[in-house]
Amino acid sequence: MQQKTRVRFAPSPTGPLHIGGVRTALYNYLYAKQTGGDFILRIEDTDSTRFVPGAEEYIQEAFDWLGLSFDESPAKGGKYGPYKQSQRKEVYRQYVQGLLEKGAAYIAFDTPEELEASRAEVPNFQYDASTRQRMRNSLTMNAQETNSLIASGTQYVVRIKVDPGHEITVHDMIRGDVVINSAVLDDKVIYKSADELPTYHLANVVDDHLMEITHVIRGEEWLPSAPLHVWLYRSLGWEESMPRFAHLPLLLKPEGNGKLSKRDGDRLGFPVFPLEWKDPSSGDLSTGYRESGYLPKAVINFLALLGWNPGTEQEIFSLEELIAAFSFERCSKSGAKFDVEKAKWFNHQYILHLPDSELAALFMPILTEKGITVSPEKVTRVVALVKDRVHFVKELWDQSAYFFVAPESYDEKTIRKRWKSETAGQMQQLVHLLNEMEDFSATNQEEIVMAWIQQNQLHTGNIMNAFRLAIVGEGKGVHMFHITEVIGKEETIERLERAILRIPTLMENINNQ
Repeated sequence: MQQKTRVRFAPSPTGPLHIGGVRTALYNYLYAKQTGGDFILRIEDTDSTRFVPGAEEYIQEAFDWLGLSFDESPAKGGKYGPYKQSQRKEVYRQYVQGLLEKGAAYIAFDTPEELEASRAEVPNFQYDASTRQRMRNSLTMNAQETNSLIASGTQYVVRIKVDPGHEITVHDMIRGDVVINSAVLDDKVIYKSADELPTYHLANVVDDHLMEITHVIRGEEWLPSAPLHVWLYRSLGWEESMPRFAHLPLLLKPEGNGKLSKRDGDRLGFPVFPLEWKDPSSGDLSTGYRESGYLPKAVINFLALLGWNPGTEQEIFSLEELIAAFSFERCSKSGAKFDVEKAKWFNHQYILHLPDSELAALFMPILTEKGITVSPEKVTRVVALVKDRVHFVKELWDQSAYFFVAPESYDEKTIRKRWKSETAGQMQQLVHLLNEMEDFSATNQEEIVMAWIQQNQLHTGNIMNAFRLAIVGEGKGVHMFHITEVIGKEETIERLERAILRIPTLMENINNQ
């Protein structure tokens, strides 16, 4: 019987979640769901010095917003828990002891000062088979000395013992087999007595094994640590159950030269975090995709295509379609440039396809902030008319304010070009024409007004642009009769009459300048 697919996303709660981490989690999710497997959240908080309050809650909230649910997590639980590494101290301790007993690891007492001295003395120093015999560790001390130091409370670390001369193969589903010689690895620290916690390397391997993780899907930046993890699997006797690896391409700066960072977002004005983040120590506020007005489904679609392609021209995918189409065979080995304009394009597409009532509900809080009290029905009609002009919900106000608020001023350029000496009289005739209409639908208005213009041999451009100036205040907006249908006959006539009174005076002032 084939083993059930189990993948994990394992962030550290050291700050906000980077958008590259979201992409990694998404690929884990897609593969798990495609294969009928489980998607697990594990919090890797073994580095107590870097813990940031609120970071773990932020991670969970981000995935709730994105709509990517975990099958097991610290919040949800599961039979493989606990899912926070800081709560698994006893689990790791027994495996550290086992490695020490079989000679696959050793205890080292070197102080930071002693390590620094060795780095200064030995070019390209690393703690390995060529240098360990000159250092203060259980390989150079007898058992009595070692035990005495431990008993006296001397702080120590445990290092994995990597023997040189062995070929280590990392089977990677994207990059193929990566083979290195163990001689290039150093004896990494796998446990620290100071906080009684393992380092990332040991905790990662132990948890992946005990939680029966079948595939480790993570960023390319973790590829250098993969050979060491393979060595740890061997040392622990778990080589047969080792997961398959997939190291995803980096997300690159828009220019393509280097890994995408928060600094790039600050420099170019786009978010690199899924949600807004306030640094608890500095108070600095960083914007997020949610607060910037991105729709979660648009973010998912955009990220999915950064490092993977479906092999077709299709760009818009539902989550279900992404699950069906995803494959590691079509993942790139090279980095993917982050294209913020493409992200905006995706958001625009999702706004266009969002039901008008849902888009209206997203717009309502903005209208409330502006002091506008209006029915959801009217807002729904408005967003249907203007949504093709925006990339974000917040832009709806600039594109539709004239539906809710009469103009307080009138564009001087349009007055100069379109408001003639005879315009006020023509607009007064238009008021009378509109006032007589019982059917104020856009179709009926357009038919009657256009017939009036033609019969009186008026200039269509001058009439319609003056009409727009009176209703909107400037020469912008959607189809004129759609505007007047939505605001209604009474409001249309009020705006026209106000313009007839005010614009001639403004025109006089302009001419006297």
